[in-house]
Amino acid sequence: MKNDENSFPVRAEAPKRHWLNSTILGVGIASLFSDVGHEMATTALPALLATIGGASATLGIIEGLADGLSSFAKLFSGLYSDRLEKRKPLAVVGYFVTASGMASFGVATKLWHVFLGRAFGWVGRGARTPVRNVLLTEATTPETYGKAFGLERAMDSAGAVIGPLLATLIVAQVGLRETFFLTLIPGILAALCIWFLVKEKPHKSQPHTRLMSGLSSLPHQYKKFLFGVGIAGIGDFSNTLLILWATQSWMPIYGTVKATSMAMSFYVLFNVIYSLTCYLSGSFADRYPKHRVLAFGYVIAVIPAIALMIPGGSILKFAVVFIFSGFYMGIWETVESTSAASLLPQELRGVGFGALATINGIGDLISSIVVGILWSVTPLLAMGFVIVSSLVGAGIIATSRKY
Repeated sequence: MKNDENSFPVRAEAPKRHWLNSTILGVGIASLFSDVGHEMATTALPALLATIGGASATLGIIEGLADGLSSFAKLFSGLYSDRLEKRKPLAVVGYFVTASGMASFGVATKLWHVFLGRAFGWVGRGARTPVRNVLLTEATTPETYGKAFGLERAMDSAGAVIGPLLATLIVAQVGLRETFFLTLIPGILAALCIWFLVKEKPHKSQPHTRLMSGLSSLPHQYKKFLFGVGIAGIGDFSNTLLILWATQSWMPIYGTVKATSMAMSFYVLFNVIYSLTCYLSGSFADRYPKHRVLAFGYVIAVIPAIALMIPGGSILKFAVVFIFSGFYMGIWETVESTSAASLLPQELRGVGFGALATINGIGDLISSIVVGILWSVTPLLAMGFVIVSSLVGAGIIATSRKY
């Protein structure tokens, strides 16, 4: 129809920019490769500990202390990245350091060797995490934060499916220690993906930002969000403990070799569920209030905790544990990052994401140590602690203002 002289001019709508670009894809592929290497090492680690001596409490302490060190690396890395004009090189170094730490398990003969390797790798992981999240945030728009972070988490968890499968095959073919050395290959590929595929946008550096002033400048709503995340996080123990508990429960029934293989297979199932949940929860977070989606995820964590209270080594019991653990973790990790991206102003993204990662790291430190020790006393006490922390965290997030 032709416009007459009284009609208003029609303004053509600007074409919508597609949310999937080389930076988001590059970060996603890097996460996939890095997690292949990390999960190969994580899957084989209980077997290494069994050969050099280690129990549930020992593993919990190693994981918790490494996470604690990593948490401080995340905070200072996020703060430091706000001062830089180019953040990307810091992420590249972080991916390489993580890979080196995992590969060092191949020469470990003492428990403290394992701790040093885990700590070194986790410091690298801590240094890269807030930088990666800022790069991801600046590569997309607020309307699609959920999809971007959901894709990154989904590809990360896809690596967590591939890694244990590779570990199972490689350990049988070339041996346990050689498997750890081979984890260096996907780690280096992850660093190369960041270097060649990620295109960093220019941003105004904040050279005078200090730790306390940066933290105090965070929005009030973001601080309440961090408080809720921290409370829920003190019950979020390491997934390595799940593998260990399943292996220990099945060894008297099926023997060491079959029990280990079954536990690895269930961990693959965990990561399949996790991978599917990440992208779906990210899409939900783009459509519905993020605080409600996140609170729902915290409540779901109660289900595997209740299942772990049931005595015995039932296959059905551990199926529920691994499936629902993958489900709630997919929601937690995706929607926490998506919420942070929505709540943080541009000039505080580095320190804000660093604070989030640090709160999660402190939660991991507390939960891995406390849950590991309480489990040695009684599973009822350990899982009761997890249930209370998850529900209180859900209540804090659910009563937040809509975002």
